[in-house]
Amino acid sequence: MSAAKPDSGFDVELPRSLKAERRGDLAVLRLARPEKRNAIDDPTVLGIERFFGSLPDGIKAVVLHGEGEHFCSGLDLGELTARGVAEGIEHSRSWHRAFERIEFGRAPVVAVLHGAVVGGGLEIAAACHIRVAESSAYYALPEGSRGIFVGGGASVRLPRIIGTSRMTDMMLTGRTYDAEEGQAIGISHYLVAPGAGLAKGLELATRIAGNAPMTNFAVTHVLPRIAESDPASGYLTEALISAIAQGDDEAKARLKAFLEKRAPKTVRH
Repeated sequence: MSAAKPDSGFDVELPRSLKAERRGDLAVLRLARPEKRNAIDDPTVLGIERFFGSLPDGIKAVVLHGEGEHFCSGLDLGELTARGVAEGIEHSRSWHRAFERIEFGRAPVVAVLHGAVVGGGLEIAAACHIRVAESSAYYALPEGSRGIFVGGGASVRLPRIIGTSRMTDMMLTGRTYDAEEGQAIGISHYLVAPGAGLAKGLELATRIAGNAPMTNFAVTHVLPRIAESDPASGYLTEALISAIAQGDDEAKARLKAFLEKRAPKTVRH
């Protein structure tokens, strides 16, 4: 275990497999095991949990990407040891805790995907709020052929993105989706040329960081819960968070600026 560099802008201690950098109100976290195609081991999972659980207040958005030719090739199979049932459950739950810090953390997260986005790598991507894919990206869930099952939250998050039937196909047949197919079925939100992903991710994160914090909180924490609610509960929750958001001082200032024609109009990006 080695601490993050003193000039990284973060106090958190990270494993060698993760590198963090602060760029103003943005954080950039890089998976840094390129020799292993950024495969995930236990120290990396704990480091992810620690990083996203200790973001400074001034960080308004995070960009997550991978070093080398791949985003993440999934679980480091060297980590597959002879675990008992109880140990296996706890191992899976450690992934759940870490990735929940991404999905329901302090700041929205933009994932930049390229090369292999496989197994646990796809589970990480599914926990992020915005996904930018380079045309080299490809997606797979090879757990079925290896005699195992997903354990990092994919069975909850991925069906909401691509549907249960597509995930079933991926796991039963080993089907791989390329970047264009992944874009078509909703895995990625943006598709860019090779090497252009990080710049696009930073652009989007900067735009996100410019939103009112309460709005970003409502979108990342409340919207998913509304979507999973029964309609009556959803409508009530929407009314409550809408009132809270528009009652915020920053929201009032932004609305006033818009009404006084001091704010930019909505344009197509």
